[in-house]
Amino acid sequence: MPTEALPHELCALENTSSVLPFIPLMVGERDVGRYQADGTIKCDILDALRTERLVMQVKPHVYAMHIDDGAVTHPGGSNNYFVGDPKGDMVLIDTGDHHRAWTKSILDYYKALGSPKITGILITHSHGDHIGGLDRIHEATSAPIRCHPKLAERLGKIVGPEAVVSLRSRELMKTGGGVTLRALFTPGHEVDHVCYYLRQDSVLFTGDTILGGSSTTVGDLSSSMKSLQLLSSFRHDTICPAHGPVVPPPQGARLVQQYINHRNEREAQVLAALAKGITDVAEIVRDIYPRNLKRGLRHAAERNVQTHLAKLTRERRVAVSPARYSLTG
Repeated sequence: MPTEALPHELCALENTSSVLPFIPLMVGERDVGRYQADGTIKCDILDALRTERLVMQVKPHVYAMHIDDGAVTHPGGSNNYFVGDPKGDMVLIDTGDHHRAWTKSILDYYKALGSPKITGILITHSHGDHIGGLDRIHEATSAPIRCHPKLAERLGKIVGPEAVVSLRSRELMKTGGGVTLRALFTPGHEVDHVCYYLRQDSVLFTGDTILGGSSTTVGDLSSSMKSLQLLSSFRHDTICPAHGPVVPPPQGARLVQQYINHRNEREAQVLAALAKGITDVAEIVRDIYPRNLKRGLRHAAERNVQTHLAKLTRERRVAVSPARYSLTG
């Protein structure tokens, strides 16, 4: 989903020393002969792919499938993650957009991992670029869908209600390699948002709550701040976001607090603009955001300012005046 401009304190993420480079999965003419007659990858191919740096292994139990979707609203592309043991069981986090090429990339990556048993498809939230390939990937893996209870009915209409199992807050899910993922309900970006914590590898899978190369849009800022505080309570050193680069140590351990600091600073800027007599949302954006803010990000910036104003209004720190309307021309 759209993001606002890259905040100054997150600019370090643009430094190549702060992020892991993405090595996209490539299956082309040179891969002829890697598949057996039944379409599965030959047993030695995973090691070959690792050697050729075509499979990005983030941590011992985390494999990232990156796609450069070219979206200006979330710089750095998008990611899906396979978690567990390729020689045993794994789970998949999110299913990408509905575009055929994205779904094919996920399934090709799955084959490159050796087509392990997928014990669950874990969904972070309801936006289309996270559930678009759900039906085709479920059909290919027969894996149950795990999601926030508020999303279960909608996903049940896509794959059948029997295939969807609602998550419980803080639920632990086992997967291959003897590791477990904990579901963390994190409303804010969306009411049905879930992050996942992999304690054994010190990884937070943050969906759209925290991105790798920019800040994110927020629907409910009060809820978002509480979710960020929740994430900060789990010891981690790596952030695996839905969009943007993976953020490894040491930056990965700092990013949640930087998001909190950014929101607090943005709130102070909004209050300062109001104190100067600037009361229009678009004018506040022009006052507190860089002058060279990309046009495609301006609407997202306005929505974020509105979420700050809504929070301040609920806290009775800001009063709302009725809108005024007039004829144009």
